Amino acid sequence: MIDWDAIAAAISSATRQPFQFIGHTDTGGGCINQTYCLEARPEPGRRGRHFFIKLNAADKLSIFAAEEAGLNAIAATNTLRVPCAITRGTAGEHAFLVLEHLELNPRGNAALFGEQLAALHRCTSSRFGFAQDNFIGATLQLNTWTNDWIAFWCEHRLDSQLRLAAQNGYGGQLQSLGEQLMDALPAFFTGYIPQPSLLHGDLWSGNQAYLPDGTPVIFDPAPYYGDRECDLAMTELFGGFSADLYAAYRAAYPLDAGYSTRRNLYNLYHVLNHANLFGGGYARQAELMIRKLLAEVAG
Repeated sequence: MIDWDAIAAAISSATRQPFQFIGHTDTGGGCINQTYCLEARPEPGRRGRHFFIKLNAADKLSIFAAEEAGLNAIAATNTLRVPCAITRGTAGEHAFLVLEHLELNPRGNAALFGEQLAALHRCTSSRFGFAQDNFIGATLQLNTWTNDWIAFWCEHRLDSQLRLAAQNGYGGQLQSLGEQLMDALPAFFTGYIPQPSLLHGDLWSGNQAYLPDGTPVIFDPAPYYGDRECDLAMTELFGGFSADLYAAYRAAYPLDAGYSTRRNLYNLYHVLNHANLFGGGYARQAELMIRKLLAEVAG
């Protein structure tokens, strides 16, 4: 049972306006959270207010705390639009995160998105990592501050996913190939020194949309300061983005020639995570990706 009254009280407190809850619409949030659009009773002469809410088990509040921190970090750059976080907390058996409700469309100004993504990536740090750990899907993502990018990617991305895969029963070739790849990582960065750019961190097409006026919006981030190529690689993993995005991005912030090889290295992290979350054929896909990567640096 969802304690809507407690959630409405939290919204009222956060917004300092009465929120008289009158209904909710299930928005089909996916496999991790329940998501709803909440509607308030309209005040005389005004339209009713709406909010977007995510729900999970009460012990998952840390996921929402990390998401709120990520949204606030991106919002502070004044580059890309993100939903404003209103409040979070627990109500009975549920943890919740309330966000502003945005009317979103799948199409809009893709060239502007490319320009603004480049602007986000120009927001840099002196080190790789983030102020706190967060989550990639439901998987803990480690963001310990690190001076060396290769060490960060090896320890906090590939090794963490491979160790989790071993715990999930994916041993054998996946582990031995993964160890070979981690040993070979420096070969992917010959003549290339990544800068610590602020990343969305989980930039597939399901986490990006547009306002009715065409303004790009990103959401559900898993941010950290890392190689900007990670975000670009993720956009290509499952597709769904316009060529105008890439053209505008490259015009604003050209990519290094070695990106075409590192793209698979960076997407391997997400494929391994999918293997750990969903099983299926993702572990086999990860093995094939590793073999291809090893062959590229061996040749």
